[in-house]
Amino acid sequence: MGQGPADEIRIVPANEASWEDLQAVMGTRGEASRCMCQWFKIRDKDWKSVPVEELAGRLRAQAGCGDPAATTASGLVAYLGGEPAGWCAVEPRTAYVRMLRMRVPWADRNEDRTDDGVWAVTCFVTRTGFRRRGISRALASAAVEFARERGARAIEGYPIVTRPGQEYSWGELYVGSGSIFADSGFSEVSRPTPRRAVMRIDFP
Repeated sequence: MGQGPADEIRIVPANEASWEDLQAVMGTRGEASRCMCQWFKIRDKDWKSVPVEELAGRLRAQAGCGDPAATTASGLVAYLGGEPAGWCAVEPRTAYVRMLRMRVPWADRNEDRTDDGVWAVTCFVTRTGFRRRGISRALASAAVEFARERGARAIEGYPIVTRPGQEYSWGELYVGSGSIFADSGFSEVSRPTPRRAVMRIDFP
């Protein structure tokens, strides 16, 4: 990837990014490096039995890194000033097998869980050194167009409901905040718990 202005955010489908760039975003320490964006893709009973190396291999295959001709990609990679800076998971909701069994996002909604036309944004990762520079907001906006262009009927996010002055860990905020989704045109459709919302865009 060529160098750009220091404040320029550029976002590409993961298959147009290299695996090395995505690895740089995930890092070598912390939750992102251990989860490899597989938490929602593996059933709870199987999670502890899958080694990190296999999780990384699954992400690489799902993302299609380094294969611009790939017909699918499981997310987006953001670059800031030409450097890999962020990741957003976005694909059909049915790809997230654990989510299909969770209370969130189904509480108080009559939803067809097998509807491939509904896409989901499930995870944001911003690389250390690039935080608080608008990466997640840019990724959320790009995810909307990414899903729309690939035929999605709707797109959802499941953010945490933040409160001013309260501190949150990455383990809570990886799903994004309500304001990030609202800024990208999502509207709240339900509040399954006091701390979690379902936000959605239905495409015409």
